[in-house]
Amino acid sequence: MGVFVFLPLVLPLTAWPVARLAEHHLHPRAATWLLTGVATVLAVCSTLCLALLMVVGTAQLPGNPLPDGWSDPEVREAVPYDEIAGKAAIPALIAVLASCARAAWRHQRVLRRAGQALAGLPATPVAVLPDETPYAYALPGKRDRIVVTTGLLAALSAPERRALFAHERVHLTARHHRFLLAVQLAARANPFLRPLRSAVTYTAERWADEEAAVRVGSRRTVARAVGKAALVSRGTPIATLAGFAAPGPVPRRVAALLGPAPAASLWPPAFTAVGAAAWGAAAGTTMSALSSANSAVTLFFILEAATPL
Repeated sequence: MGVFVFLPLVLPLTAWPVARLAEHHLHPRAATWLLTGVATVLAVCSTLCLALLMVVGTAQLPGNPLPDGWSDPEVREAVPYDEIAGKAAIPALIAVLASCARAAWRHQRVLRRAGQALAGLPATPVAVLPDETPYAYALPGKRDRIVVTTGLLAALSAPERRALFAHERVHLTARHHRFLLAVQLAARANPFLRPLRSAVTYTAERWADEEAAVRVGSRRTVARAVGKAALVSRGTPIATLAGFAAPGPVPRRVAALLGPAPAASLWPPAFTAVGAAAWGAAAGTTMSALSSANSAVTLFFILEAATPL
């Protein structure tokens, strides 16, 4: 395997430039898909790399349940610095799996508790809570619902309310919670992917902003609704769900809505900064996938040869 087994751990760094540039130069829908896909592949490859290293490290531990042949010098020579890297991979992989499991469990718990909080309300697409605290969020589930408080509705005009509901409906129909969960798990799997998580959190909101502007027919109305909601609210009480005025770069969202609509291109032109960054991220992702596959196949044949019949 050689040093190729370590590459997936550091190749997420190749996605940092596109994580920054995609926010400004790509259509939010394309940026969300691109960044989520890159983050997911890089996270899977990184975790596979740790798993391969852990196999070599576990085989060195006394009393391990693995075949004795897996600790032979021929196997250990497949991994550079096998004694240090192999043993260090054991707690690292356990930490990654525990962190991802906790994030997934917390996400499901939030959805479950949010649904239970609405149990006494009519089963309508929009749940209006009699709460003076202004906030709104999209609640996915078997019955998708938009949750909004009377406090926020009172602060918005009729056109701005339509923008609010259009924004939240986009979150539900586009299943933005899945994108957010995917990048959250990716960032837990490899800390180098945290910039992509932050970027997707922003581009998902921008995606909903742009679609809401099309449905309402006025970009300025959506900008006013976003800005006004941000001024009167302090975010949603459910941090893991997409909210209309969620904490973040609201001024950038408003400025983008006051400008021209972004071009609906699936991939940026090659001879631009964002195009070069996108191709760099694609190359890094491809190299990570190939390195992981090469290491996995190589280790499989080495372990197979070392396993007594």
